[in-house]
Amino acid sequence: MTQASPFLVEPLDASFGAVVTDLKLTELGAREFEKLYDTWLEYALLIFPSQFLNNDEQIAFAKRFGDLEFDLASITNVDKSGQAHFDPNEDWVKSIKGNMGWHCDSTYMPVQAKGAVFTAHTVPSSGGETGWADMRSAYDNLDKKIKKKISGLSAYHSLWYSQSKLGHKPKVGAGYGFHELDPPLRPLVKVHPETGRRSLVIGRHAYGIPGMDPKESQKLLENLVDFACQPPRIYHHTWTAGDAVVWDNRRLLHQGRPWDMTEPRVMYHARIAGDPETEFAAHA
Repeated sequence: MTQASPFLVEPLDASFGAVVTDLKLTELGAREFEKLYDTWLEYALLIFPSQFLNNDEQIAFAKRFGDLEFDLASITNVDKSGQAHFDPNEDWVKSIKGNMGWHCDSTYMPVQAKGAVFTAHTVPSSGGETGWADMRSAYDNLDKKIKKKISGLSAYHSLWYSQSKLGHKPKVGAGYGFHELDPPLRPLVKVHPETGRRSLVIGRHAYGIPGMDPKESQKLLENLVDFACQPPRIYHHTWTAGDAVVWDNRRLLHQGRPWDMTEPRVMYHARIAGDPETEFAAHA
């Protein structure tokens, strides 16, 4: 554990990530937050136990990292009556199951998200973890031949594509990401706008590398994910009510993990908008 005044930083047993304690997120001054922001760029994932942020506090904290793509979304299986329920035919269940695949947020939108703040309000007795994977370390450890092969390559990204693979085909306009826009085309290797380090841009939304046979493209993208999402480049967090996290969507993939959906799970997600100058995607 290292002292990083005015808070403590304990790195995870992974190539990224840290648990941050001895601070209250609602009371950070400007200098404290500047230090916290630098720590976030260094570790990409910061975990804050026992913060118990309410919705307004979570939004306010997320806004300190930049404009928001959206203020707050609930990720829950609890209905309006307060009861946990599970219907495999419901779109929300299909979306949650889709998000159990490794992905980056909003790569299927014109501007990719910068990051996210996530909080746990009610957690199941087991399962329901969230995992992250370090795409910077993955790129750094690629074989030189693979680095050369993927240099200059791009892939399309589509939520419609990724959900369709699971048999989930909602109507256009039925939800966030299901739109009539052309799918964004994103490079497989991207330079982080703040650190200057290279990372892979892959995950379940990526497909159809231009100029490559579709089966070859799919195999390459799957192989990259399989290589990237291995120890020491992964970490899965077991949630405790009151936990808050912030992650850098420009460096990390993430995934949800299954749980018994007869048990309640209530999480809130605030998404930090990407800078259009650095996160805007091309179109073919």
